[in-house]
Order: sequence, then structure tokens, then C-alpha cells
Amino acid sequence: MRRRRHLLLLFVGFVCCAVSLAYAAEVELVRVWPGWRDAEYFERIGDYFGRSENPGGQILLRTQADVRAGYYFLVRVKAAAAVAGARFELSVIRPDAPEPKTFTFSAALPARQSVFQLGLTGDAWPGGKKDNPAAWKLTLVDAGGRLLAEQKSFLWERPAK
Repeated sequence: MRRRRHLLLLFVGFVCCAVSLAYAAEVELVRVWPGWRDAEYFERIGDYFGRSENPGGQILLRTQADVRAGYYFLVRVKAAAAVAGARFELSVIRPDAPEPKTFTFSAALPARQSVFQLGLTGDAWPGGKKDNPAAWKLTLVDAGGRLLAEQKSFLWERPAK
């Protein structure tokens, strides 16, 4: 009887791990394109008629919602199932500081491929269009903090000399 209970607990643990790994594999950061975007990049015809900003099929998340110009990470995400309460954690080493600074963007992932624009705007990117990050790492975690996907620049893993 005791052996059966141990086998049952072992089986349940194995199933939980398998489900957890399968869930994490269902979300993929297909591509990350970092780059500067001027405010004009986001202008649409509706802006001239007093309408609110039209994201054009992309999900816009900014450090300062009212500032459009900034350094953006265009992120293409593929999710097999919807993930409520997810968040992007973007760590960036800016040219003006050697220590990484982390920015968090809350998002609900739809069950399909979608495009997010994660913008470091206003004070979050003081160098303007002339600066580029020295290195960056982007992680996507669920509401419980479990890692779903990750991408990083080549220099993120380079050892300090």
C-alpha cells in the first residue's frame, strides 16, 4: 500500500512537471527588433481629426504613455493559448550607465501571433535617437512569475573584462 502511494505521488509529480514544461513551450518570442522611433512613426490620419492613437494592429506599451518618441523593442510573440496577467521584463544596459535597468510591461497575451511595441520613452531613454543600448535581455513571465520565453542580445552574456 505504501509503495503504491509513493508511485502515485511520483506519477503526479511527473505529470505536473510535464504540463509545466508544455505550457512554457507554448509561448515563443519569434523575433525582437530594437530601434529608435520618432513620434511621427506612430502618427495616423486619425490624429489630425482628434481621434485617439491608432496602434495599427500592434499593442503599444510605453514607460510614459503620453510620450511617443523613444527606443522601442518590437516583439513578435506566438502563443498557443491566451495568457492573462503576463508581463514583459526588459533589462537594458544604457550607454550612460554600466548597470542594467529593468522595465516591466504588463500584458495579456492573446492565443495567436501578436506584435508588441515596448517603448522606453521620456526619462527612461535620456540619450535620444543617437544612443543604442549596450546590451539587453527580454523575458516574458506569467502572472506567477514563471518564465515563458526569453531573448537577449549577444553582448548580454559577454563576461566583463
